[in-house]
Amino acid sequence: MLHDSSDDDENGGADIGQRTASQNRPVAPLNRSGINNKSVNANIVSPLTSTKSEHSSSISKNSSSNYYSPQINPHPSSTSSSTPTHRQLPKLPTNSNRISPSLSIGSSTNTNNLYDIPQPSTIIQTDSTSLKSDDSSNISDGHLHPSQQHQQQQQSSIYNQDNKKVNQQESISRSVGGISIDRVPSPSTSLISDNEREETERVERELELKRKRLQIYVFVCRCISCPFNSKQSSDMARKYLKINLSQYNLTKERFLAFLNGKTHIEADEAFINAVRSYYEVFLKSERVGKLVQSGGSCSDDFRDVFRINIEKRVRSLPDIDSLKISKDTVLALWMSKFDAIYRGQDQDQDNANSRISKSSYMSTSAELIMSKEQLYDMFQNILSIKKFEHQMIFNSAQLDNNDEQAATIRRELDGRMKQAESLQRQRGLMPKFIHKEMDSLYVDELKKSINDLMSNLESLPVRGGSEQKFLRSKRSNSHNRHGSSSGSSSLLYSSNKSLYNESNFEDNDAGLSKLAFVLNFNVNITCKEVRGLKSIPTNRIVYCTMEVEGGEKYRTEHAEAGKPVWESLAEFPTNQILPIVKVKLFMENPGLLSLDDNKLGKLSLQIDPTFNKTNWWIDMIKCKYTSNEQLKVKLDVRMEKPQNLKMCGWCYARGKNVWKTWKRRYYALVQVSQYCFATCSYRERKSEPTEMMPLEGYTVDYAEPDNGLIMHDGKYFFKAVREGDVVTFATNEENERHSWVQALYRATGQSHKPTPPTTQINKSNSTSGQKDLLDSDRSKNLGFDEYIQSDPCKFDHHDLFKALQTATLDFRLNDPYCSLGWLSPGQSYVLEEYCSRYGVRGCLRHLYYLNDLLDRAEQGFMIDPQLLHYSYVFCTSHVSGNRPDNNVSTITMEERDRFSEIKERLKQFLENQVTNFRFSFPFGRPEGALKATLSLLERVLSKDIATPISRDDIRNFIRKCLENAAYTNYTRVSDQAKIEEMVYNRDDSPRKKIDDLIHLAELCIELLQQDSEHYQEAFKQYNDLLIEHEEIFWSLFAVDMEHVIDQQPIESWDSFPLFQLLNDYLRQHDTLSNGRFHQQLRDTFAPLVIRYVDLMESCIAQSIHKGFEKENWKSKTRGCATSEDMLWKLDALQCFIRDLHWPDAIFAEHLEKRLKQMASDMIEACGKRVCRHFENWIKKGGLIGGTSSDYLLPSECCVMVNVILDCKAQALKLCALHSGDLHQYHTRIDEYLEKILSDMSKSLIQKLVSVLDSVFKKLSRYDEGSFFAQILSLTKPINEDGQSYVSCVNANLEQLRQRISDEIFTLNIFEEWYRQQTHFIFIWLGERAEISLHPYQLACLLLILKKTHGSFELQGVQDKDLNSQAYSSIMQRLHFEETANAVK
Repeated sequence: MLHDSSDDDENGGADIGQRTASQNRPVAPLNRSGINNKSVNANIVSPLTSTKSEHSSSISKNSSSNYYSPQINPHPSSTSSSTPTHRQLPKLPTNSNRISPSLSIGSSTNTNNLYDIPQPSTIIQTDSTSLKSDDSSNISDGHLHPSQQHQQQQQSSIYNQDNKKVNQQESISRSVGGISIDRVPSPSTSLISDNEREETERVERELELKRKRLQIYVFVCRCISCPFNSKQSSDMARKYLKINLSQYNLTKERFLAFLNGKTHIEADEAFINAVRSYYEVFLKSERVGKLVQSGGSCSDDFRDVFRINIEKRVRSLPDIDSLKISKDTVLALWMSKFDAIYRGQDQDQDNANSRISKSSYMSTSAELIMSKEQLYDMFQNILSIKKFEHQMIFNSAQLDNNDEQAATIRRELDGRMKQAESLQRQRGLMPKFIHKEMDSLYVDELKKSINDLMSNLESLPVRGGSEQKFLRSKRSNSHNRHGSSSGSSSLLYSSNKSLYNESNFEDNDAGLSKLAFVLNFNVNITCKEVRGLKSIPTNRIVYCTMEVEGGEKYRTEHAEAGKPVWESLAEFPTNQILPIVKVKLFMENPGLLSLDDNKLGKLSLQIDPTFNKTNWWIDMIKCKYTSNEQLKVKLDVRMEKPQNLKMCGWCYARGKNVWKTWKRRYYALVQVSQYCFATCSYRERKSEPTEMMPLEGYTVDYAEPDNGLIMHDGKYFFKAVREGDVVTFATNEENERHSWVQALYRATGQSHKPTPPTTQINKSNSTSGQKDLLDSDRSKNLGFDEYIQSDPCKFDHHDLFKALQTATLDFRLNDPYCSLGWLSPGQSYVLEEYCSRYGVRGCLRHLYYLNDLLDRAEQGFMIDPQLLHYSYVFCTSHVSGNRPDNNVSTITMEERDRFSEIKERLKQFLENQVTNFRFSFPFGRPEGALKATLSLLERVLSKDIATPISRDDIRNFIRKCLENAAYTNYTRVSDQAKIEEMVYNRDDSPRKKIDDLIHLAELCIELLQQDSEHYQEAFKQYNDLLIEHEEIFWSLFAVDMEHVIDQQPIESWDSFPLFQLLNDYLRQHDTLSNGRFHQQLRDTFAPLVIRYVDLMESCIAQSIHKGFEKENWKSKTRGCATSEDMLWKLDALQCFIRDLHWPDAIFAEHLEKRLKQMASDMIEACGKRVCRHFENWIKKGGLIGGTSSDYLLPSECCVMVNVILDCKAQALKLCALHSGDLHQYHTRIDEYLEKILSDMSKSLIQKLVSVLDSVFKKLSRYDEGSFFAQILSLTKPINEDGQSYVSCVNANLEQLRQRISDEIFTLNIFEEWYRQQTHFIFIWLGERAEISLHPYQLACLLLILKKTHGSFELQGVQDKDLNSQAYSSIMQRLHFEETANAVK
């Protein structure tokens, strides 16, 4: 760039425009170099005004010079400093075909006093807004048309101001490489510093790049203005707006605000947990930040990741029948809340704002088809073209003139065809091919491609005129009396159209019929008002009729003579190029018997296609009914000319074969097709030409006046020359001659552009021809004419296209869309048109594109692998000879070498992508990119398109990549956990190290779960390799794990949580379960588990031994303290081993049997010790003669019973196996505990019955005939012994009921106690069957039986046990004794 775009204001733009005029001169070929220090002209500021010979000589003297090729700077901000650039760039030869100077130019301040040149400051940066200068930033301004007067005057003022400034310069100027500088005393070469030399070279490089951009822009503008090979695609995939860093940070802040409760969005705990997981895992991920920086993320990616996450969560939730809501509804509600958080909206906002935000959330319509003005503006930004530069190019190149552009295309194609023919004669100019036989094929391909372009150009429609319409009126046509059918006109139009189509593509003169030059016109006539009807009564009705001679008539509406005003529009189709228009004025005859209306006036006009009058007052010829006053009518008359009529007008002409006499005729330049033009002469009222001259082979140019042919209306001459014929024309005006010459120049397709003679233009005549000359002069003075007039055949379009495509890609990657390298429809359309029009080989185009894409990918941009795949397949097919474009079968050495280089580079790039798949495609984004990368990798590894790579080779390559990926992933995750600093730090405690290792294991598990969730689908056909990758990953973890475990103390069991974490993940994994790492984990922890079980067994045994020795037999829950501790330890040990979920079934079964046997042995040991203590305690309450009636069973005995009962209850859980012989250990211990309980029950009952025995021993002293009976009777006892026994029974019943936890066991004791008590009384009475009972004995027995019967009944003893046969016998005996005592 030559100057800062910020200086292009209304005043500064003029200065810059003039100063840069001398710096923008292109030279073909464009990649010229060298500084011409000998071209000195004291009176001319710009070398653009020098002659071609002088300029070419200056170039030839420097043709051996070298020039520089600066590379693309990935950090454009580094070039924006104010100091000069000192880096010496490598030199390349001038004739190199691989030079691609960058379109980005850094800015610097020129400190050299020798050069007064404005320096550039606008560069192509990564931000697309930096491409827009002030004068081209407003897209909506459009492009200025040459006919806009305001811009015309503004450009003229700029031009005049700059000329004034140039004229004020009195110093001598010299030209340095096209740069105009003031002439100052120059020091010798030896005194010039290196910095000055580098500065000079830098300025020259900048100017060369500026010239190159301008020349590229000229070619691009021609492609946009007149495309004939491609169309804009409207079915391309929609691109979403990408997320930038500021939006990414804002999104994180919004989700954090939601988690902190700073929003009004209501949510349940499940949704909050899902959002928290999304925030911690995804949004805070460093990989997502890099994805945003690469421009490969859009809002749709953020939404999809959350959707996938919550779908897994919601689907795993159990169904709740009471909640009448489906899981799909829950997902929809959660996604709506996510959208509200993402957009920063609360739920209470109105729906209108939500709809607006949602529309902005999705991609906008900017990716649709673009207009020409939008395309111009876009490529101005791409190539850093100033607005005024575009205006000059637009005006001078006549980009809005389709005829000029079509003529330019014809000249280009003709030049390319001549170039192809010259290559056939000079084969040394051809590129080098891989086979010699391709030299001839190359020429044939060029000719065929040019012929195809000609066919495409020929296929462009050339319409014979505007669409023919039936008559219509702005008002109602109900009063049209003279309307007639238009069938004849329509028939004529259709017949002419058929004739035109039949002769449309005839090439020879004989094949051109005159009917092919019958043109179709529309004549629009509007009759508005009539004056001069004062003599006619105001209430009389008047009307007008309009007709084109030979056609139908049209009548206006009725109007009163006092106000004869109409707005009736009539359209007349005609084939006459010089039709006669007739307008008549009638007054309606009020008489009943009158047949015709009165004619008041008439007029006849001869018009031509250039005729256009608005609000035109014209006199009418009066009739006899009109007074002497003047009659005028106000008309709008316009004749629409067809598009195939390129020029028409009155001229003088004389030729050798046609128009042999010098006379004035009406001529028209008619286009039959894109390659067929003819000049025809027409007569009045005739549709067919009288004579015609096809222009094929003719060359037109200005001519000097012929004194013998000069007429008063034919002063300005031009001629059309062909071998054997010269046709001389003369026009009345200079501008008309210029228009004819330009039209014929476009039609003939000649290479020589006619130059008008230097004559004084009449400034009073302001026509389009004068504007064209003015635009041409201004463009020439400002230096744009050489870019426009340069021959495209002399440029290396591959080099130009490479620069254009690189700049377009940079612009695309920095626009607001997540393009991933895909060009927009408008960009693809223009580049495709450029390639087709200027012969850019498809293979080279895609090779350049692949190189650019790889460069951008290495710079950190996200590139879609499908795009790489598409271009690579095209290049592969071409190099393999499969002709993907169906026109090119030749293969150049450059294409083959570039392809080999790109293939190797692409292979390394893809290998790196697969190796770093977690970081190249974070969370599987972009969607499908990894799968496309693997597919492309398979294609790249193939030798050629016909020989695909074997499955083993591709699998070995991917295996290697995944092995490296495992190492890379583990290295990154271990660095994240800082494992090197913590685990291998000798100062940290073993517990701290194991905690750090557990944290690392959690990170590893999370990493592999993400891989399974986001990447498993892409590696579906390489699933076994992905499993091997995971095993390698865990093997790296195993190294750190072994190191940490080895440092753990022998008695430490802190490592078991690590085993549980890893084993729970591995055993539920479909592929890693019982894998290598799983087995290694099992082998590592198996000795630790065995040692732990041994230690726990010893600990429990010691607690039993020491606990029961010190046991105080206080009740605790369901037993004593020692028994509770033992059973808890046994249960905890079994739960711990069970929760380990040991992966080896055999070892797991062994552990289970051992623990069950341990529990059985420990319970048995407990039972023995309890039984021994019970026997000791049961003996403490007895006397030598028995047990007294005040005996109360000790509570310690009850606790011991409870211990055994608790052991029996826990034995099923602790001793029963889950497989095999389920009751192998439980049956034995259960029988043993049952025996202990039975013995305890017997001991308890025996102890309680002994109390009854002591009571009955006292009662035995009252037996009849006993020595003590009479003595004891003297005391007159009542029932004291019976009362004491009943109290003892009640107290022990309550003790047993309260202390023993098992009610069934207690009830069994009560039943057996009652039964033995009854049996004991029955035996005692049986021994005294022969004697009578003492009244005291009887009273005690009755009290005991009745009271104990009731007490045991209250304790739940059943009636059948209470009212046994023994009980009945006893009561019968007692009743008998009671009766006997009563009789006494």
